[in-house]
Amino acid sequence: MSLQDIPLFSALTERMKWLTARQKVLSQNIANADTPGYEAKDLKPQKFKDMLPRPEESTVQMASTNSKHIQLESKSEFNTKKNKTPYEISPTGNEVVLEEQMTHLANTQLEYQMTTSLYKKHLTMLKTALGRQ
Repeated sequence: MSLQDIPLFSALTERMKWLTARQKVLSQNIANADTPGYEAKDLKPQKFKDMLPRPEESTVQMASTNSKHIQLESKSEFNTKKNKTPYEISPTGNEVVLEEQMTHLANTQLEYQMTTSLYKKHLTMLKTALGRQ
């Protein structure tokens, strides 16, 4: 049995993956702060109900056995979204506001630290329950 079989550890791992992906998106926004016409992006917020297993995840997946079958679109694990209303747009059409992106980045870092702390605390609690230190 692995830790990923325990729902709590699985959820914390998914949260860390989402926060890592968000940090990459925010870093791209900051890197393109001077790119003309660049639109700032962010990840869609994670929702608790999306982290719960769905009945369709436990069913058989459709497979194409013939090249004439309709192909299913492959989806990214996390979807990006365009910021709805940027606070300011530069004359070149760039929508990246560095202060806003740095605030999002700091918030992501704090959430990641909290998630890793929860992971460590629960791992320590599990070890204590098993009689290991």
